[in-house]
Amino acid sequence: MTSTSPSSSAQSAREALAVRLTHLRKDAGLTGKELSARCGWHPAKTTRIQKGAVLPSDADIRAWCTACGTTDQTEDLIATARAVDSMYLEWRRLHQGGMRKVQEDWYVLHEQTRHCRVYLSNVPPGFLQTPAFATALMEQITAFQGTPNDVAEAVAARVARSRFLYEGEHRYVILMEESVLRFRTADPETMRGQLRHLLAVMPLASVSLGIIPFTAQRTVWPLEAFYVHDDTMAVVETLTAEIRVTQPREVADYAKAFAGLQQMAVHGDDARTLIHTAIDALG
Repeated sequence: MTSTSPSSSAQSAREALAVRLTHLRKDAGLTGKELSARCGWHPAKTTRIQKGAVLPSDADIRAWCTACGTTDQTEDLIATARAVDSMYLEWRRLHQGGMRKVQEDWYVLHEQTRHCRVYLSNVPPGFLQTPAFATALMEQITAFQGTPNDVAEAVAARVARSRFLYEGEHRYVILMEESVLRFRTADPETMRGQLRHLLAVMPLASVSLGIIPFTAQRTVWPLEAFYVHDDTMAVVETLTAEIRVTQPREVADYAKAFAGLQQMAVHGDDARTLIHTAIDALG
């Protein structure tokens, strides 16, 4: 499974699992060396698991519980370990069979979310992307990661999320850095279409779109893209991984950062002016 995560939510959960396993060993009256011998691995592996430095596999947990005589706890511990593992997922692992599956998973998450706050410093959010822009972006990602190319299917799954702008009681509060409007992520024609689409969705009751101008006096520095779902989870997108933050303290930090970023943003006519200016700059 994955190595130590940079997310404190994931690391805290990993350490809690390590404590549970350590208690099982102690309750069984085993030393670390004795448990290692019963499991058939080096004592150093037991030490790493107990320190939370490595997440045990399903087979590791089964061996551990068997050694401690606590096989009744095996499935619960495996489920806990898998939940920890899902907090930090490398893109190459997520995309190992292509990008479509991840986009479908995002569809389910957005279907369940009523209030979503989104901050972007690189590209528009997937649910606001045009098919042409999404295709250009996903082709770049696929080439960079060297993963299977199922861009056409992935684009269809990504664009499908836009239905929640029009159905149900979903509410999207979106903040973009002005750089999102200016980066030539696709060819000029595709960029124009994408920017015009942003103008088209701005009047929707489900959408609040703010733009943080280059000239804004910063009170919060530019950050990686993140999504806050109903105050219960923040999904952070880095170059190499998706991090799902569930620890309340961390989720609150993302909400606090969003509030600060929101104070720097312009909305309505001022935001539209920035988008029109970006369109004009494309020639």
